[in-house]
Amino acid sequence: MINFGKQFLYSEKFVFQHIVITLFIVFFVGMLKFVEDWFALEAKKKEIENEKLSTELRFLKAQINPHFLFNTLNNLYYLAMTNSPNTTEVIEKLSHMMRYMLYDSNHNKVPLEKEIAYMQNYISLEKLRLENQVPVEFEVIGETNGVQILPLVFITFLENAFKHGVSNEFEGSFVSIKIEVFPSKIIYSVKNSKLPKETLLEKSGIGLVNVNRRLELSYPDKFTLEKKETDTVYEVKISLDLS
Repeated sequence: MINFGKQFLYSEKFVFQHIVITLFIVFFVGMLKFVEDWFALEAKKKEIENEKLSTELRFLKAQINPHFLFNTLNNLYYLAMTNSPNTTEVIEKLSHMMRYMLYDSNHNKVPLEKEIAYMQNYISLEKLRLENQVPVEFEVIGETNGVQILPLVFITFLENAFKHGVSNEFEGSFVSIKIEVFPSKIIYSVKNSKLPKETLLEKSGIGLVNVNRRLELSYPDKFTLEKKETDTVYEVKISLDLS
């Protein structure tokens, strides 16, 4: 038996088995190291990607402030030029809106109720500018308490509705805004009249590009954006999946 054992130890079969087992162990350890490095690399890439997206979101959001200020200062200038008694009220509402923009909206998500209050202040400013001659409807359907949303994402379409769709000189002007809140979804729609082509200001499109990119970054594959247009009416509808 001892001789048999020695013979086996020095046999080609034993050497072959030993080499195979050693190679298997080396391959297995190598695969573990490869998988470990791959996961570490993917984690690092994901971290860099998330940081890049966060930076881009901050940049896009920073663009909102000058855009908003430009439009609102135009409104304030108009009221001051016409010696409107509502100028003080406009400044007060503007201060509330700026407080929301500078502090509350610095979070990734904000309470929907605060976003609605911000929109209502904006609508009040526009109605003052238009001397309440343009019918404006703002309807909220559903329970808003506890609902969180990306800040300052709806305002662009509201601004466009007033900027490009209404005028005191155009008696067919109107703006209709609706927010529908469901357990795991929000539908936001803005419908407005279209000014005659000869008075329609050229659209830069900066705000629309901005908000579309913010939606892509914050609600990937969880939002839809629809636009409908006729000769007299323009409508935009956003659906956000909150699940």
